[in-house]
Amino acid sequence: MPMHSSSLLRRAAGLLISAAAIMSLAACTEPEAASSRDNAPPAPTQVGFVTLHPQPVTLHSDMAGRVVAFRTAEIRPQVSGIVVERVFEPGSRVEAGDVLFRLDPKPYQAQLASAQATLAKTQAALPSVQAKAERYANLSANSVVTQQDREDAQSLFLQTKADIAVAEAAVETARIDLERSEIHAPISGTIGTTNVDVGTLLTSGQADAIATIRQLDPIYVDLTESSGNLIRHRQALQTGAFRSSFGDAASPPEIRLSMPDGTPYPETGAIEARDRFVSETTSSFTVRARFPNPEAVLLPGLYVRASLDVGIDEKGFLVPQRAVTRNNKGEATASFLTAENTVETRTIEVSTDVGGSWVVTAGVKDGDRVVVDGFQKMQPGKPVSPIEVQLDENGVVKPGSEPAAAPQAPAEPEGPKVAARGEAAAAEAKE
Repeated sequence: MPMHSSSLLRRAAGLLISAAAIMSLAACTEPEAASSRDNAPPAPTQVGFVTLHPQPVTLHSDMAGRVVAFRTAEIRPQVSGIVVERVFEPGSRVEAGDVLFRLDPKPYQAQLASAQATLAKTQAALPSVQAKAERYANLSANSVVTQQDREDAQSLFLQTKADIAVAEAAVETARIDLERSEIHAPISGTIGTTNVDVGTLLTSGQADAIATIRQLDPIYVDLTESSGNLIRHRQALQTGAFRSSFGDAASPPEIRLSMPDGTPYPETGAIEARDRFVSETTSSFTVRARFPNPEAVLLPGLYVRASLDVGIDEKGFLVPQRAVTRNNKGEATASFLTAENTVETRTIEVSTDVGGSWVVTAGVKDGDRVVVDGFQKMQPGKPVSPIEVQLDENGVVKPGSEPAAAPQAPAEPEGPKVAARGEAAAAEAKE
């Protein structure tokens, strides 16, 4: 019995020694492992890039525009009177010559009748006056009447003829005024709203229009372009930096529109006219374009965006817009990969946008690798892990081609090592 107890004591002591050895080894191992992990170099950041190559690029000019009616007629009464009928419905289409309003015609019918009566009276006096003048002229040879009588008779005859002409003009004026008691549409188009209704008194030549007719098909769009763009495009064409995208003047370039919400307008237009001067206040000039408008989608006063192709750069560079930023000076910059796979920031010059890219005129060359993804973790001058990606027409990285997140170094399993060291210490304690 005592021998058995001493054996148990020895075993217990050995276990305690082994446990203490394991704990001390674990305490020593954890700082060593943490130190080794802290000193390990971080994995290079993965970035996505695209390679730049020169290509034919169609350059266009984006302009703001305002829709203007093809023709506009403001309706005003030419005679005064009370409205007895409004024929049209506001907002409807009218044709040239359609009756819009009818004024009370009775005063003008009376004026016409009076003028006709005056004309008849004057015409009735003409035969007697004419016969007297002819008779006095024949009697002059025999000196039966004096020269004064002959001249008076001739003068009365001529005055009567003049009175007839005046009466005829009065009749015609009265007839025109009677016709104008019906107000007609001067052009075809869409008529707007009106505040005039039956019983309204209208005045001849009044300042306020009683209705407005607008012809909407075709329709004009007045586009505004800066004088700086005009000069730059002209110089580029003259120096041969790019060639014109259209032929001779007989085939003018087409203009494309987009609505305020960005929806493309289905019809294309052509330049109708352009100003020959630059505005002194805005330093811009106006280009008027003509567009078909069969569905009346374009309405006068609507603001739109227009795109006009101005030329083709045979060796243009397109840099995705997502890769371009602005520095504190407002200059365009982009990040490029060096031969050592480090990142450098470079200033570039951009001219216009094409889809989801900028047209770059300076600061790039053939074969440059521009970073388009992974900007968050990269640092200038630090090595990166480049991955070539693919972009769609809008400059968005296609799914599946973007760089994956940087892989994490697997943690070193410490348990088995600590256990092995503990077993070795226990074996030594037993011995």
